[in-house]
Amino acid sequence: MRQAGRYLPEFRETRAAQDFFATCRSPKLCCELTLQPLRRFPLDAAIIFSDILVVPQALGMEVVMVPGKGPTFPEPLKEVEDLLKLRQKVDVTAELGYVFQAITLTRHSLEGKVPLIGFSGAPWTLMSYMIEGGGSTTMSKAKSWLYRHPEASHQLLRLLADVVTDYLVGQVAAGAQALQLFESHAGHLGPEQFQEFALPYIRDIARGVKSKLKAEALPLVPMIIFAKDAHYALGDLAQAGYEVVGLDWTIRPQEARAQTGKDVTLQGNLDPCALYAPKEKIGELVKKMLEGFGTQRYIANLGHGLYPDMNPEHVGAFVEAVHAHSRHINKHS
Repeated sequence: MRQAGRYLPEFRETRAAQDFFATCRSPKLCCELTLQPLRRFPLDAAIIFSDILVVPQALGMEVVMVPGKGPTFPEPLKEVEDLLKLRQKVDVTAELGYVFQAITLTRHSLEGKVPLIGFSGAPWTLMSYMIEGGGSTTMSKAKSWLYRHPEASHQLLRLLADVVTDYLVGQVAAGAQALQLFESHAGHLGPEQFQEFALPYIRDIARGVKSKLKAEALPLVPMIIFAKDAHYALGDLAQAGYEVVGLDWTIRPQEARAQTGKDVTLQGNLDPCALYAPKEKIGELVKKMLEGFGTQRYIANLGHGLYPDMNPEHVGAFVEAVHAHSRHINKHS
């Protein structure tokens, strides 16, 4: 899902030297952190080391990583008037060029061994961080905007969608060979709110990115949408213009396939906490997952990110089991 090697000792060693966002702004360090998991495991792709909150930074907001607390906005958006503080036009090359440089450097370093994935947060998820001022269990401040200030919410979401579109196009121009959009906070919205405040912008980003890639004669790379806990919207997400729909671990493979149809690729969805199990159990769970999804239009993955205290050997057991069971199923199908 996200390969960020928080579970690797070499990752922690590389990261210890400086501030999190300073690391994000160093193409050389981002390249090194992206490559670290690939040196250990036979992974099928690399995902660039970065963070979704570089987009609010590009809009002029300050974000700091507080140890033990996570990302924090010292001055979150509180009133509608605060939208005026944001940059209304963002030059993504000027503000986020360090990500593009990291992608180009990493793409060269990979030497074609595996494809490189770029990513961004989706508008609702970014908006919720910008208003909450960090993580939240309820997202009540951000959701209150949707009810109290629907027009201002759409104004902010539109601004974010435009920046994200340009940002993702810039990633492809820099060398990204696939793109993933993370709507990590989808589960805080009900079906109606998702339909109004999340889905239209998810669709617009896919349409906008593909249109601009075509206009700039850039490769039309596959796009992945991951909307965590948005089971009610899987049918809509399958029609939203993405080649792949990522799934969390709370839905059965057969149910997901029934909702999305046969034309979209599914990605997921082992519970990351399954990697705390003994290696033999991990193998059993992977086998069951692969049998549930089948071998066509499917990318085996976890249902969300890895946690820092996970044993790298168990991550290796997961990757090994995916390859072994895939070979077995393909041979006998």
